[in-house]
Amino acid sequence: MVGLKPPEVPPAAAVKFVSAGTAACIADLCTFPLDTANVGLQIQGEVRIPRSTSTVEYRGVLGTLSTMVRTEGPRSLYSGLAAGLQRQMSFASIRIGLYDSVKQLYTPKGAGGNGDGMGTGTGMGTGWDGDRMRMGTGKGWGHTWEWGKGWDGNRRTLPNIARNAIVNCGELVTYDLIKDALLRAQLMTDNVPCHFVAAFGAGFCATVVASPVDVVKTRYMNASPGQYRNVLSCLLALLMQDGLAGFYKGFVPSFLRLGSWNVVMFISYEQLQRAAALARPA
Repeated sequence: MVGLKPPEVPPAAAVKFVSAGTAACIADLCTFPLDTANVGLQIQGEVRIPRSTSTVEYRGVLGTLSTMVRTEGPRSLYSGLAAGLQRQMSFASIRIGLYDSVKQLYTPKGAGGNGDGMGTGTGMGTGWDGDRMRMGTGKGWGHTWEWGKGWDGNRRTLPNIARNAIVNCGELVTYDLIKDALLRAQLMTDNVPCHFVAAFGAGFCATVVASPVDVVKTRYMNASPGQYRNVLSCLLALLMQDGLAGFYKGFVPSFLRLGSWNVVMFISYEQLQRAAALARPA
């Protein structure tokens, strides 16, 4: 057995809630530079108002990271980390920590398996609700944006909610299905290697389904005032400029980040729950 043994009694919702937020913070600490590089690659070459003839600044993941360190210093790789950790403690605690509880609430008693359709709806629902809880300020690449009230706040929040609902569904449901399939086929036991394989697959699937939304969301939120009328105009501008391939711009760093984030997060999440069960008085 690799890692702590699974508890005989399922962990309480509060344990899942805290474990999810803590695991997400650990994952962010390990993968934050990859996320920074991903954003830089997604928005480079963006047509701005006024138009710019600047050359491509970033080339590949390592090239992006090295360029940032050279031009902005090593600390630039972790710019916005504090806000990211605050986001994870509030957002990930809800979307990940409450996933099992919400799924069990709507799963008929005695039903076997994960319930694919119910799991999908639950994953998107917890992702949607978790993201609506986030308010505050953040910094884009060259722009400062605020989560405000009224239409401007909704205009910038809605693309983020849609992206995170899709990612949440892709991560949690895929992880659930892969892990369950491995255990049912007795290919692996409920330990760290099983969690690694399931999390890696979940990261890849989440990247595939979320990359188009992620690219549009990043460009839209980074845009100068008046550059795009709405999300649709941003999507059409990207399509005309880069074609369908533009929706998967920065796919490799996005997968490296999301895949590694899922591996670290799910392994930490499983182990933290089991550690909490062992620490509980008999």
